[in-house]
Amino acid sequence: MTTKILLVAGARPNFMKVAPLLRECERRKGIRAILVHTGQHYDDGLSDVFFRDLAIRPPDYELKVGSGSHAEQTAEIMRRFEPVCTAEKPDIVVVVGDVNSTMAASLVAVKLGIPVAHVEAGLRSFDRTMPEEINRIVTDAIASWHFTTEPSANENLLREGIPDSQIHFVGNVMIDTLMACRDQAERSPILDVLQLRNGSHEAIPYGVVTLHRPSNVDIPGQLLRLMEVLQQIATELPLIFPVHPRTAATLQRLGWHAKPVGLQLVNPLGYLDFLKLTVHARLMITDSGGIQEETTILQVPCLTVRGTTERPITVQCGWNRLVGTNPDTLVTACHEELAKGARRGQQPPLWDGKASQRILDVLTGEKSAERVSTMDSEP
Repeated sequence: MTTKILLVAGARPNFMKVAPLLRECERRKGIRAILVHTGQHYDDGLSDVFFRDLAIRPPDYELKVGSGSHAEQTAEIMRRFEPVCTAEKPDIVVVVGDVNSTMAASLVAVKLGIPVAHVEAGLRSFDRTMPEEINRIVTDAIASWHFTTEPSANENLLREGIPDSQIHFVGNVMIDTLMACRDQAERSPILDVLQLRNGSHEAIPYGVVTLHRPSNVDIPGQLLRLMEVLQQIATELPLIFPVHPRTAATLQRLGWHAKPVGLQLVNPLGYLDFLKLTVHARLMITDSGGIQEETTILQVPCLTVRGTTERPITVQCGWNRLVGTNPDTLVTACHEELAKGARRGQQPPLWDGKASQRILDVLTGEKSAERVSTMDSEP
């Protein structure tokens, strides 16, 4: 008997999570995988290049939802996703992460009586001003399987009344993709393209910046001050800033232009280029959740421009530091980080490149929930 699993992806962070799940589905007999791309992120810089870099096959369905307010986008995803579920009648809908596509697809599936598996369940920032936090809470409240990346996520779910039998600590599918792609990423020419090598062909010290959270980039005064601070930091450490379209739009409204001293603004990068850039960076400045995880496994110090994180394991392991949203605090944190020499930190348990295998073991009944939750959870 064939099990039909429908995988949903919609935005840039989803693609790295869906890729190993899709490969694992297609590797196993008795599973038919259906891939739906909602089109929440739809341009080449945030979508197509990731399908190419990660060797994801073309989606079975492209919903081409596009941009809009949170309500408009969520409603449109639901409207276009329902006919797919009605036609395909999947046994399971698998959603990943915390974007609008995650919550919208989950709502549709559950209302049609289709059980939902949430990959990356249980993460909480405890900040409900973040749209992603609402998406996480709603999705977890209606999912049947909750696949978690770290112990704090299990604790959050139990506290919210999710039965222990539904919670499976399996590791991190983002790290599955990172480990599978690391050798290929090393062949990227991005360091030469951005002139980040010296005469001996070694990488010069540099930092990487990503900013896209509304609290940092939608408020003109906040973003302007952050840009001034980044230019200040860049006089000591060159910074490469792949600019998210959301951030670029605010900078354009401000009429802001970088001074040619250290801070290099570039278009969004593909996964392999960005991975290569991260691997060789002296430090990362970000407000992204996924990048906090990637820098932890790569042992690159990360300064997170937020007051909270839904991924506390990255702080506990010693590679991530919350610096808040005050730009002046960021300057101090950078100085302190640059003054440190080489250091060691811990690595999160089960971030070993095998999370997708554990997830499919549970969904197909090849391994009991108890065994995945306990026996495999030691570092």
